[in-house]
Parts: sequence; C-alpha cells; structure tokens
Amino acid sequence: MRLGLWLRNAIFVACFALATVTPSFAQKSADTLRITWRDAIPDVDPYYNSQRTGMVVAFQAFDCLVYRDPISMEIKPALAISWQQVDLTTIDFSLRQGVTFQNGDPFSADDVVYTINTIIRDKRVAIPAYYSSFAAAEKLDDFRVRIKLTGVSPALMEYLAMVTPIWPKAYREKLGSDGFSRAPIGTGPYKITKVDGTTQIEMERYEGHYAGSPKGRPAIRYIKIHQVPDATTEMTELLGGKADWIWGYNADQFTNLAKVPNLEAMRFGTMRVHFMTIDAAGRTGADNPLTKVKVRQAILTAIDRQTMAKQLIQGDSQVIDTPCYPSQFGCDVSAAVKYPYDPEKAKQLLAEAGYPNGFETEIISYNTPQINAALQNYLKAVGINLRIQQLQIGAVIRKAEAGEAPLYCGSWGSNSINDVSAFIPYFLGGGLDDYARDPDVQELVKAAGNTLDPDVRRQAYSQAIRLATERAEFVPLFSAVRYVAFSKQLTFQGFPDDLPRFYLSSWK
Repeated sequence: MRLGLWLRNAIFVACFALATVTPSFAQKSADTLRITWRDAIPDVDPYYNSQRTGMVVAFQAFDCLVYRDPISMEIKPALAISWQQVDLTTIDFSLRQGVTFQNGDPFSADDVVYTINTIIRDKRVAIPAYYSSFAAAEKLDDFRVRIKLTGVSPALMEYLAMVTPIWPKAYREKLGSDGFSRAPIGTGPYKITKVDGTTQIEMERYEGHYAGSPKGRPAIRYIKIHQVPDATTEMTELLGGKADWIWGYNADQFTNLAKVPNLEAMRFGTMRVHFMTIDAAGRTGADNPLTKVKVRQAILTAIDRQTMAKQLIQGDSQVIDTPCYPSQFGCDVSAAVKYPYDPEKAKQLLAEAGYPNGFETEIISYNTPQINAALQNYLKAVGINLRIQQLQIGAVIRKAEAGEAPLYCGSWGSNSINDVSAFIPYFLGGGLDDYARDPDVQELVKAAGNTLDPDVRRQAYSQAIRLATERAEFVPLFSAVRYVAFSKQLTFQGFPDDLPRFYLSSWK
C-alpha cells in the first residue's frame, strides 16, 4: 500500500513538473474534447448499465420525453411538447414533430411505445425498479402516446426526464440488442460513432439535432472518451497533455492541480452519497454477526464519518444520516436515528451483542483505497477485523447483487433524480441490493410510492427512515464532492446533480 502511494505521488510530481515547464495544449485546434475516466462502461446502451459514466454518455447521445433543467430543476418539453394527466394512472403525451434519429429515421410514437413496452419486460435492464411504475404504452396516433401506470407514480416526470431515453424502434429491431449496443443511435446532440470494447468511445455533433431542443446545439464538434483502468493512468494522461478533462481524482491532488498553469481544478458538492450496505438479512450466511442489530449499531458508532468527510473528501462534504440525500423529496433528516462517533460505546454494543472480542468480516468495495483503509482502521479499533476486497465497479455490483457482500461500500447518485424513490427503494425495497429485507420498511416504501398525496408520501418515508436507521440496516457515510480538472481553454460548468453536460461546453 505504501509503495503504491509513493509511486502514485512520484508519477504525479514528475508529470506536474513536465506540465509546468512545457504546457500541453488542448485539442481546440481539432475541435475535439478528449476525456479520460475510469469506470469503463460495459454496455453503452443506457438501459443496460447502472454506472454514472454510462448515464453521462447517454445524456449526450439520447433524448427523453422531457428534460429537467439542471439549475431550476423545472421539467421542460423535449421529445414531448406537452402532456396531460388523464387520471391517476394515465398520462397522454403529444410528441414533437420533425425530429430525426442520428441515422435519419423520423421519430414518432412508435419509438416511444416500443421503448416503454420493451424495457418493462426486458430482464437485462440494469435498474428495473426505475420502470416498475410503467404498465404499458399505447399509440394514439403518430404523434400522441398514452402511458399507463401500474399505480400512482408521484415522481414519474423525474424518471422520464433522467433515465428513460427513447430507442429507435426500426433500427434497433433490425440490429438486435447486441448489435445496437455496438452501434447505438438516439436523437441527442451527439452521435456515438465508435465503441471499442471498454476502452474507447467517440462521438460527433449531430447536425440534425432538432431545433428547439432544451440541450441546444453543441459548440464542440468531437468528443473522444478514453477509459483507463486506474487513477494513475488517468492523471498521467491529463498532465501529459493526452486528455482535456478528467474527474474523480483524489481530494489531496486538488491543490497541486490548481497550480498547473494550463489547467483548471474544480470541485463542487453533489447529491451522491458514499455508503455501506450491511448484511442484516443474513444473505451471506444466516446468523452471522451482522444480523445482530447491536453489531450494526456498533459499526455505525465506530466510524468517524465527520473526520473522513473532512480529510478524505474535503470541500463541502457532509455527514449523511439518512438512506437518501437531504435535498430529495421525502428525505426527512429529522426522522433519522443519529450515530455519533463513540468507539467506547461501539465496544459496549459489541459486548452486549455477544462479541466482546470482536469478529472478522469482509467488505467488497470500488471506493477509493483511502476510504476502505479508514473504515478498516476504525472497525479494527473496536475489535472488528475487516478484510478488504477492492474490485472494479462492475465486479463489485455483480457480487453485491448476488448476495455475496457482507459489507458493500460504494456511492449512489440516484441517477440525479431528486426524489427519495430513486434511493430508498433501491437499497431497502426488496431488490438485489437490499441487504436488510425488512418487511416493515418495505411496506412503508411501497405505501409512499402508491399515492400522489405529498403529505402521505412524506409521512411514509419518514417512518421508513426512522425504522431503517433505528435498526441500522444501511450505513450512510457522507456526501460526495466532485473533483474535476480540465484545460483552461475549455469552458465547463458543473452541476449538483453530478451530470456533466458536454453539449453546454465550448472552447474559449
């Protein structure tokens, strides 16, 4: 670990020195924004991955029926120009005419009906919970669609705006799902022109993007995304002049990056939450220590989340006490049971649970090694010996969903949906990542999702938060701060929903 840290710092210093002596130039002359990031996308079809990078690509290349303004959070027309709630479970949409997909095919109601009716039956969809409220879509005419719901869906427009891009029916049926993943098209401002395994994605401005789009016409013509396996390679490409934009680097590199003459370092708080799931339900073995409520409470009490947020995340990272982000509708912070850092109390709780000498367990994580090491040290101090299994994000997600993670550490951005329904049901609603399987909490979550009455929703979510935190069924850690660095020749704006909109960027 120390050798790896030393090597990373040595490479950073060497590249930093090179960058300050011989400034590299962005690809302004080639009108090409070169992006380097980790977290390679296993499938660029936006419905077949749950990763933030996949959502970022999808937002450039695809459009949804509606668009959420990243500043005002207002829902605006996109592929749909208007909509009407016919009854509690029926909404009619009038579609925009004159829109074409990036191969020239015209957009119509057939594409919307095909998309909705396919995703609700497709077993490969990465997050089926996001579409569980859809019952069916019906074509009323070429530019009118009726969406029927399984029940009331109070946050429907958020999901339609953020996670329901429209597929091209004829093109996708011709290629098949696998063929479409290799050569996807949408109606968005950029067309994906190359998908090379999990290492390279290229895009080009779509000159036929429809007039009146809330995304507008991109100023930059080309985007090239290089997906690399580790943070060192990512940083080396930026400092060596091979990348114009990176994100997700360590907080301790921010100050040095800000000193590089031709680069700009930026950080801003986001609605992403670092967390641990905890095996309260015994999915990794019945009656293991984590199934004991006092053990789970001990774990929460043993972690100094405030210090971790201040030292490891920095910026305006804040301790999170709820299984949701505070700005989300229904995230009642006052309902949460708080667990202040108190190692002596943690030891007492372990003793009361029958583990005075502690125990051993394992954490599976794609979070940074620094976060994992801090968790390991805090738990070791109270007698819990934590084995760390550090993996790439895709491997961690697969193991977690298979029920193979006693503790699972990651981060969750709710796909930028500012509603509790994009967080609590995912981890406490009975799905693959629910390690509590608490029927009381599940019933409350279900009740909150079955009404349009905001007061009833708030009350149900508050009770769910109270129960889940009292029983320590989920371990929220702290909010994330997004660290971005990019060429000073680039104009880039970050948003709290943690979704880069490169179609809004330009060269200076």
